Amino acid sequence: MAKLYPSLLSADFLNLQQELTALEKAGVDGVHFDVMDGQFVPNISIGLPILDSVRKGTDLPIDVHLMIEEPEKYVELFAEHGADMISVHVEATPHIHRVIEQIKNKNVKAGVVINPGTPVDSIRPVLKMVDYVLVMTVNPGFGGQTFINDCVEKLDQLSEIKKAQGLNFDIEVDGGINNNTVETVVNHGATMLVAGSYFFKHDDYQTVTNTLKG
Repeated sequence: MAKLYPSLLSADFLNLQQELTALEKAGVDGVHFDVMDGQFVPNISIGLPILDSVRKGTDLPIDVHLMIEEPEKYVELFAEHGADMISVHVEATPHIHRVIEQIKNKNVKAGVVINPGTPVDSIRPVLKMVDYVLVMTVNPGFGGQTFINDCVEKLDQLSEIKKAQGLNFDIEVDGGINNNTVETVVNHGATMLVAGSYFFKHDDYQTVTNTLKG
């Protein structure tokens, strides 16, 4: 069974504490926290003050996804402000190895992210270091996009590498996850699911959690 991390970007920020409490009651495994800088992606989202509030509001693990340029400047700050997991894009820095070491040195789980147009080969050098790989199945920057089916091949490739090298990193999928796509990604190796607009459009978080977690 894959773990579920609803993306807070689609939550009701006017009632954030109620949202966090409802997510806890629904039995989700953590929350996904999308940080966008308007440079790496064409959108600006949430940052450290909101992370502080989320950390105070829940004991759920917080999975911080940094969609920002030069993440090496900020990963330690996000760890200090309460992140349990931090993932960075291989496309966003020439120093991916160093950034992952920075994250792990803060005793936080480290993840590497690839965009739909980025091949798995680009992250092979760090697969032995990371706790999880985040495969984007939409182009990052905006919620509500349609799942890109061609990305499923990357899940197969990562699953094969895990098996061949005896590695145990999680495979996380973010983008277009809903009742129609969840079975496909899980069958192809996904162990962590991020769901945003599809999840939060439901009034009953327990039901949608059960649907996605199977």
